[in-house]
Formats: sequence, structure tokens, C-alpha cells
Amino acid sequence: MNAAPLPQLDDLLADVHVVGLPLRVRFRGIDVRETVVLRGPAGWAEFGPFPEYGDAEAAAWLRAAVDAAWHGYPAPRRTRIPVNATVPAVPADRVHEVLAGFGSDVGAVKVKVAERGQDLDDDDARVAAVRALLPEAELRVDANGGWDVPTALSALDRLGRYGLAYAEQPVPTIAGLAAVREGLAARGVPVLVAADESVRKESDPLAVARAGAADLLVVKAAPLGGVRRALEVVARAGLPAVVSSALDSSVGIRAGLALAAALPELPYACGLGTLSLMRADVLREPLRPAGGVIELRDAVPDPALLERHAVTAERRRWWLDRLVRVHALAAG
Repeated sequence: MNAAPLPQLDDLLADVHVVGLPLRVRFRGIDVRETVVLRGPAGWAEFGPFPEYGDAEAAAWLRAAVDAAWHGYPAPRRTRIPVNATVPAVPADRVHEVLAGFGSDVGAVKVKVAERGQDLDDDDARVAAVRALLPEAELRVDANGGWDVPTALSALDRLGRYGLAYAEQPVPTIAGLAAVREGLAARGVPVLVAADESVRKESDPLAVARAGAADLLVVKAAPLGGVRRALEVVARAGLPAVVSSALDSSVGIRAGLALAAALPELPYACGLGTLSLMRADVLREPLRPAGGVIELRDAVPDPALLERHAVTAERRRWWLDRLVRVHALAAG
């Protein structure tokens, strides 16, 4: 799919807001999520690549924002999106507190594992706490590529006793994912392998599917260049897909919901409930799950909340400078 031309920079910057949204628990090493929301002819969109991402990687996030704000979203096939709860790498005694933020009827939970500075005992205790609280829920773990192959096989053999549906990005490379998948099968461990970073951070997002290295894909609209581009990746990969967020505001979650709503099949609950990890949002009624689902609706920021959560002048300048650089790179 060829990318549509970007709008002129002045048009892009005409209605831009940089906000900092505090989190309920530390996630990805941050306590406040900074992001940009902007408005175009078709509505609102979000540009929120994490600060450590380079401009080249951030260019896909800008194309995703432009696709949403200038062209809108594809027609939905469904209006109720099942979502999972997400448990960061918190101590086991905080699991109840985290899960309480996701409300009732949680049918699936993703548990972060392989956190730097922790060990497998910490992971085991966290997963065990989730299973004890939700004995019928579907469990997944997400290592964010934090293990090597032998560690992943040992860890998933141990954690698999809690009835894991799949392990998301247990190791960093495509070859490693293939080795883990083969090793789990050889050991008789019934845990599927999901690829996340090996889709969104690879120059070729279809390489992992061609290598037979994963059983399913985790797709995010922003790093893949937008909802339409993500739909194309899933279609060409020929694998089941789980739609996930990037710790977005409701504006970014709306893009994830649009992707989940447009997929031909949606066999897994999606990782789009992450607003339950935040203390604030740009909508008066954030796109949080209720009864295990999020209803598809528009996300229009409240002007008072945009003002209340605006970042400092210094941080605004940092984000706008970045936006200008990334626009020049993407346009070129």
C-alpha cells in the first residue's frame, strides 16, 4: 500500500496539543505518559511515539495520525470490542489493585514478565496472583523480548502450569521466536508464540509470518503506519491477530478500536484497555472497558482537559520540534 501524501506542516500544526497523563502504576519505566493529539479534516488523532524512539521509527506513527485525522477509519464489522486487562511488572501483592481498575467481567489478562531487575520467581508470583483472582480468565504473558531462548523455554515450561494461552515476544529475534516455538512443541508445552516487536519494529512486518516463527501477531495501528496499513499486514500474514495499544490516550485507543472493528476475524480479546492504568485522559468519558468490552464511539477531547494536562512550555517545544523533524523525514 502506497502512503498518501502528508498534509502541509502548517496544516498539521494548526490544532496540536501536547499532554502529560499520569499513570496509576509505573509502566515502561514512566509515571507520566506524554503524547500529542491533533485534529484534521476527518477528526482527532494521536502522535505518541515513545521519547526513546528515533525519528525514522516515529515517521510511521505520524503517518498513522495523518491517516486517521485526514482520512478517517474503515467501516466497522463490529461495534463491541472485547479487551484484556494488563498487569504491569508489579509485585504480586499489587495485582489485586491493578485488576480492580479494569472493572468486572475480566475475561483475559496480559501479564508483563521478564522485567529488568526481576527474576522468574517474581514473574511466577505475579502470574499466580492473577490466576488465583481470576481462575477462569485466559492468561497471556508478555516478555517484550526480555529472555534468551533457553530462559524462555524454561520460563514458559514453568509458567505454563497456570494455563497460558500464548507468550508475547518471549525473545527479541525472529530466529529466536522460531526456536522457542519449536522448543515448546518438543517439550509438549501448549503455549502459543505471539510476535509483537518482530512485527512493528522490523523493516518487513511480514518476515515473521514467512519464517513460520509465530502462531499469531500482535498489531498496533500507530507503529504500522495506520489502521489501513495494519489491516493489510494482517491479511497478507494469514495469521490470527490481537490488536494492542501503545499506552495511548482515548484518541489513540480509538484508532486501535477502529482496527479491531475492521478485522475480518477477532479471535482474541484485545489489549486496548490500558486507559485503566491511567489517572487522567483527554476525554470526559474515557474509552475504558465495561463488562470486558469497549463500545466503539468517537473520541473528541475536552478542551478543559487538554488545558489541564498540558505539558510545560519546554516539553511542548520538544514535542513540536520532533513533529517538525519527523514530518520533514516522512514527507521526504
